[in-house]
Amino acid sequence: MAAREAGGVVLGRAAEKLFSLSGLFAVYKPKGPTSAGVLNLLKEKLLAEAGMQTNTNKRNQVLKIGHGGTLDSAAEGVLVIGIGKGTKMLGSMLAGSKKYTAIGLLGKATDTLDATGQVTEEKPYDQITKGDLENVLQKFTGDIMQVPPLYSALKKDGERLSTLMKRGKAVEAKPARPVRVYSLSLQQFQPPLFKLDVECGGGFYVRSLVSDIGKELSTCATMQELTRTKHGPFTLEEHALHEDKWTIDEIARSLEYCTSLLPGEPSHKKLKTEHPGETAVSCEDK
Repeated sequence: MAAREAGGVVLGRAAEKLFSLSGLFAVYKPKGPTSAGVLNLLKEKLLAEAGMQTNTNKRNQVLKIGHGGTLDSAAEGVLVIGIGKGTKMLGSMLAGSKKYTAIGLLGKATDTLDATGQVTEEKPYDQITKGDLENVLQKFTGDIMQVPPLYSALKKDGERLSTLMKRGKAVEAKPARPVRVYSLSLQQFQPPLFKLDVECGGGFYVRSLVSDIGKELSTCATMQELTRTKHGPFTLEEHALHEDKWTIDEIARSLEYCTSLLPGEPSHKKLKTEHPGETAVSCEDK
């Protein structure tokens, strides 16, 4: 049997198995790196195991791989990956609901709406009770309007708003847009900290939610921590592969297991690709 070729390169056994992988699986994204950085590291590890070098020329890219739904650098949790023909499934399968656990801090606001930013405002919060917070959450459940953060992956003239902001460019806030919150509950309240569980649809920003909750309580608030615990059918505990499991064999096993999760998932319109040469869902849910 003739050895398989990819991009004009004769493949060994490991490489042949790598390029035969197709479908969706999930990895764990730690705090620190960007989602694109995690994807690139995963790709580098797989190509290195297969005895191949990363091809930086996108037009000649031979390994099709992409992620569905960006997580902020400071956030952690489930990052869904499509490989092979799975890259074409990211938009249709994973533009649905996601679950997050978020920790908010009352009394402080930052320019990024999270702990990575500069403090822009401080207000008292001693008057706020657990009941006050629980009552406010009801206003943010269901179909609501939300203004996205200025520091975000949304784009203006082809550049991310966050990139423009860091360069000191004047950026106008995007208009409020409709988003959906399936469930929102208070898990802990130890002032100034509070912990939320959120299940939401695509395009939702948990950072904006925490900020808006602070304003509704006549104070201010910023997000301290964010963990995506579920994306579509993929959960953090059951399906997200940590870096020590980023091998061809482990991913092959995960793909086989995860295939059974996908039938019955609602179909959604395919969204814009985030990275040239890769298919990814443009869901800026952070």
